[in-house]
Amino acid sequence: MTHAADAPTPYELAGSAAERLAELTGVERHDIALVLGSGWLPAVDALGEATAEIDTTDLPGFSAAAVAGHSGKIRSIRTSTPDGERHLLVFLSRTHFYEGKGVAAVVHPVRTAAAAGCSAIVLTNGCGGLKQGWQPGQPVLISDHINLTGTSPIVGANFVDLTDLYSPRLRGLCKEIDDSLDEGVYVQFPGPHYETPAEVRMAGILGGHLVGMSTTLEAIAAREAGMEVLGISLVTNLAAGLSGEPLNHEEVLEAGRAAASRMGGLLSQVVERI
Repeated sequence: MTHAADAPTPYELAGSAAERLAELTGVERHDIALVLGSGWLPAVDALGEATAEIDTTDLPGFSAAAVAGHSGKIRSIRTSTPDGERHLLVFLSRTHFYEGKGVAAVVHPVRTAAAAGCSAIVLTNGCGGLKQGWQPGQPVLISDHINLTGTSPIVGANFVDLTDLYSPRLRGLCKEIDDSLDEGVYVQFPGPHYETPAEVRMAGILGGHLVGMSTTLEAIAAREAGMEVLGISLVTNLAAGLSGEPLNHEEVLEAGRAAASRMGGLLSQVVERI
């Protein structure tokens, strides 16, 4: 029987997952990771040639996808850039904090990507938008975040600076590609229920423009690991109380599908320049 003292640390578990990933994909080192959120799945085909696709459960520390619209797969993609070939590591699902598996499980893909060699990560999500004029299907760059989960992925007294967590350099690259892109502050609620209209008003008073149930814990873990972070939200609905309509997960996925080609084009161009 294994005692708790014998259990690997989250960082050791990520190292084991990265070793197994290299064996299964035949790629010794990946360069850039992408985590695809609700509605983003159709965008992946624009990124390049898939050289391997594995189940997340083939790697130590991963569990099966638990949310509709998320696929429990990891894809290794080869893409050509002006600087030569890049290997992308694309997670077609994520573990959400509300699944109750603990914060280490939420950020395990990020730590695995870091252990696999990735120096940058693109975190995407589907979310509610608070800003007047934003429409469902609109991509928004994350400029900063407010973490309302009441927890952190960092273990122990490791005081990680989050001042410029969402890379100004990478946001600048995105705006060079598409100067119509807006940006905003992402607020993560614990979920899985949608926010109440009063909570949405609170998020706005706190300085938030986007509300959702993911991303902030992953971004913190990525910064701890030394990765450059780009966050892109897909506004899939107007946040509760703003449209007069009830919120619906299928609508979230549909808005993502409708915007998929634009998202794929944006991601493929961004990845080339990172």
